[in-house]
Amino acid sequence: MQKKYFWEHFMKGIFIASASISVISIIVIFYFIFEGGVPFMLDYGIGKFLFGSVWTPSNSTPQYGILPMIVGSIVITIGAIIIGVPTGVFTSVFMARFCPPKLYKFLKPAINMMAAIPSIVYGFFALRVVVPLMKSWVGGTGMNILTASILLGIMVLPTIIGMSEASLRAVPKSYYEGSVALGATHERSVLRVVVPAAKSGIISAVILGVGRAIGETMAVILVAGNQPRIPSSLTQGVRTMTTNIVLEMAYAAGQHREALIATAVVLFIFIIIINGAFSIVKRKGI
Repeated sequence: MQKKYFWEHFMKGIFIASASISVISIIVIFYFIFEGGVPFMLDYGIGKFLFGSVWTPSNSTPQYGILPMIVGSIVITIGAIIIGVPTGVFTSVFMARFCPPKLYKFLKPAINMMAAIPSIVYGFFALRVVVPLMKSWVGGTGMNILTASILLGIMVLPTIIGMSEASLRAVPKSYYEGSVALGATHERSVLRVVVPAAKSGIISAVILGVGRAIGETMAVILVAGNQPRIPSSLTQGVRTMTTNIVLEMAYAAGQHREALIATAVVLFIFIIIINGAFSIVKRKGI
């Protein structure tokens, strides 16, 4: 009995240590990002930094306005949501309730494989396939908001499909059986009973997909055009906050480097808001 209790307490300690490492890692990341970025924002001016529309760090009088990058991140993320969310949710409904078993054996591993593909590979795919198509359809270089939105819409599919399907399969069978027993068709029972019952999990999947889209870097670098300006149309190139950091951090120094770290602070706040929304959805069961 003493040996049994020893192993129980030992494993309990391991689990607590693992959880503590995760929490401590977040705290350390939070500290170093905010410690390096907040002083610059206060010195330069929060309003001037957030709402300035000019980013010219190499000029004799440098300006560090990140509004174009904020707008670029938001616009591309919204485009990814418009493209990826309906496709992902409908695919998950099909896989959970309509997909033939033989097709499911092929489709499920394919979706899982999409999640394992590195983001840079997605970027090269878009560079070789989507960019030439956009160039022929809308003109220009083909590297624009539409191209980046399509790419991110594809990249968020595995997250949305996987979580949404799991939520749909977690709905008790009695919900569906009761609907059919009352005379509803299979399609109506699924869309009017099963899908609403899984709404909380589906919304959570969408929120995680948004987090993936707004934090993506390497793939977006290749296809977004990387132009630090506020776009006036969907066919213009933009630069997101993540790509701005990656493109310039290698040679940045002094105030320029501090501005990039401050950009990471803003991005971190965006992610906190998304995760907060995720927690509220899960807690309230909306």
